[in-house]
Amino acid sequence: MPQRIGIAADHGGFLLKEELARKLRESAYDVIDFGDQRLDPADDYPDFVVPLARAVSSREIDRGIAICGSGVGACIAANKVTGVRACLIHEKFSARQGVEDDDMNVMCLGSKVLDRELAWEMVQIFLESKFSNAERHARRLAKIKALEK
Repeated sequence: MPQRIGIAADHGGFLLKEELARKLRESAYDVIDFGDQRLDPADDYPDFVVPLARAVSSREIDRGIAICGSGVGACIAANKVTGVRACLIHEKFSARQGVEDDDMNVMCLGSKVLDRELAWEMVQIFLESKFSNAERHARRLAKIKALEK
C-alpha cells in the first residue's frame, strides 16, 4: 500500500486539494503538499504538478494526485516527466483499472467536473489498488518505457 502521497493543484483545484489532503491525513497517509499553498487565481498548474510528478518519478513519494479545473492540463504536465503514468480519472472503474493494468502512479482530477464525494471515493480506490504485474501488462509497460529513452 502506498503511504507517501503527493498532492498538487492550481487555483482551479485548490479547494478540492485542501479537502482531499485533509481526508488523506485523517486516513493516516503521509501527505506531501506540492502547492499551491494559497488560492491564487494567477497561478499555473505546471508550477505545482511538475514537482509532484518529479517526486513520483524519483520515488520520493509513492503516488501523486494532481488537480486543476478540468484535470486535463494537470495530466498533460505530469506525463511530460519520465516514469510518470498520469491518467485523467472521472469514474471508479478507471481509478482501479488504471493501476491494476497500467501501473498508473499519478491520478489527475478535474475539480470543476467532479462531485467531491466521488473524487474522494476514486482517490481511495486509486490508493488501494495494486499493479497486477500480469505478463501482458508488464510487456506493454516495457514498450512505453522504451519510448521514454
